[in-house]
Amino acid sequence: MNWGTGILLSIIGFIVIIMTMVVISVRMEGIELVTEGYYEKEIAYQDQIDKEQITLDQNRDVISFDSQKQHLILDLPAGVKGTLHLFRPSNAELDQRLAIDGNNKGIIEVPVDKLKKGYWKAQLNWVENGVEFYQEKKLNF
Repeated sequence: MNWGTGILLSIIGFIVIIMTMVVISVRMEGIELVTEGYYEKEIAYQDQIDKEQITLDQNRDVISFDSQKQHLILDLPAGVKGTLHLFRPSNAELDQRLAIDGNNKGIIEVPVDKLKKGYWKAQLNWVENGVEFYQEKKLNF
């Protein structure tokens, strides 16, 4: 075999490998945007940053996780209303949204033992005295 044949076989082999990878990547299922309306949400993201900064300025941790009881504990003032989004980055079908209605104690326990094990984000939005707040906690259980 001479140099020309070796170079030609190398180029053909490279093309076959690249075409195989293209076919495999096109046939993959489950490729989706993490959230619906991604671009619209991106435009309103500055409001989210402002809410998060207000929460950081308060210097309090509202979301905590009790690993023994498998509960999220929300430490909110009594009577506060909000929404809790349990966000699964790897599968949007597992996401859950819960309405939060503060009780007299201000402590709300949300059981998460029925959720699929793995990486989750708990995203909490609430309004307190007319001010909007946001806090996010990364969970791995």
